[in-house]
Formats: sequence, C-alpha cells, structure tokens
Amino acid sequence: MSDSAFSAWIGRREEAHDLLSRNLVTRIAATLGVATPAQGEALPPLWHWAFFQEPIAESGLGEDGHPARGGFLPPADNRNRMWAGGRIEFIQPLRVGGEASRVSTIKHIEEKHGRTGALLFVTVQHDYLQDGQLAIREEQDIVYREPSPPKASSGEPLMAGDWREAVTPSSTLLFRYSAVTFNGHRIHYDWPYVTDTEGYAGLVVHGPLIATLNLRAFCRANPHARLRRFAYRGLRPLVSPQPFEVGGRISAVGQAELWAGNEMGLAQRAEVQFD
Repeated sequence: MSDSAFSAWIGRREEAHDLLSRNLVTRIAATLGVATPAQGEALPPLWHWAFFQEPIAESGLGEDGHPARGGFLPPADNRNRMWAGGRIEFIQPLRVGGEASRVSTIKHIEEKHGRTGALLFVTVQHDYLQDGQLAIREEQDIVYREPSPPKASSGEPLMAGDWREAVTPSSTLLFRYSAVTFNGHRIHYDWPYVTDTEGYAGLVVHGPLIATLNLRAFCRANPHARLRRFAYRGLRPLVSPQPFEVGGRISAVGQAELWAGNEMGLAQRAEVQFD
C-alpha cells in the first residue's frame, strides 16, 4: 500500500470510556508486587495502560493475537507489530475508582526502509480525561516490520547509574501483565508461536512493562520528584527468563536518563523531566 493510501487513516479518531476500578488496580499491584493504591488515590505512573482496552472477541483477532487490522489502525498485512516507544506528558493524576475516557487520534504514518526491510511507523495520540479535565497526553509509536530475525544485541553496553534494580521476567509475570492489560499478543505467552513463527529466543517481555518498571525505579530512587514528561524507545527485545536491570542517573536539574538491558546491551532508553 502506498503512502498516499495510508494517509487516509491520518486523523481517524476513536473514544473509549472506562472505570478505573480498584479491582483491576489490585490485580495490577499484585502483578507488579507493590501495595494497592486506595480508592481516590493517584493511579501510579503508566498503570493507565491497563485500561481502555476494547474487549474484542477471539474471532476478531489476527494470527498474532492482536485485533485484526484495517479498523482504527491501518492494514499492514504480513508484518509483525511492535510497540516501539512513545512520549507522555503528565498533567494531573488519574484517580483510582473514578470514571475516565481516552480519545485516540492517528497523527502520523510513515513508511521507512531499514536493514531488516520495510517499516511502517504509526503515531497515535491518546488524551486521557477525568472529570472533564485532561490528565495525560500521550503519543504512542507503533511499528509494523516485515518478518526478519529479531535483534539479539544492541551493541550498546549498560551504563553506570545513580540507581539500578534487577528484574527476573518470569513467564508468570508476562502472562499476568498480558492479562491485566488484556493484551492478546502471542509473543508474550505462546512459546511455539513466538519461537517458531516470529523467531524469538523466548517469550518477549512487553515494552510497556519494561517502561513501567523503569519509571517505577526512578520514582523509588527519587520519591519527591513530580513527573512532568517521560519518553522511551525500544532498542531490542528482552526475553524471559533472562534477567535484566533497569537503572538511571540524574543528567541535569529536573532531567534524568533511564535505561533497561542486560549483558547483551541496552534494550530500552528513556528520559524523564520532573520538578
């Protein structure tokens, strides 16, 4: 499909509504091994990804477990879909127990050609509102790539940081995170599919899960920081059960560099702006 054909999707918009149920918040907390926020408290950073998921029947899914293409998102047949990164502006907290909405708009579509073949980049803007007020504005980058061997190493070693946390991504953790985010993508729980069909060495750790653990480590190391912006980008996959670490350092006043990876090199880079 040509760029001009894909451009027909730019500007498409959809809206979703959800209750930030404490029941689901409790399940997210159990998945991540942390205390459950009380009713009315701020939803922890990036937990909003567990909400606003359209419950599509299995008959409406593609072979990879994602919703069949050609609806809100453009068709990209015979390509593997990845959540490549994004940028988030924290304006005010979403509150546990309250109703909220998400307005999604396709902002940009671009075809590029890299070493692994053609890549289709789709940028979606999500506005999250509660009580009529904008709480979070997010840009999410989705990439559709032609089937090719996954990148095993980034060639970029981990850096020394001001803080670091070790993570062992068990298959249970991946399964439960898929469950609380209602993510049917088979690369996270279906061993025969992920190894035989998509060619990974094991179950793939969710990029959003890595970002969540990365930002959580920052908040633990800097408990008085008030988040303003968070930007992250995936460099290569991490697979279960290979351990990895998340860490970072303060790079300037109100700024921090974050990363995730293991002995095979960096897997995700991120930046935080805070007060």
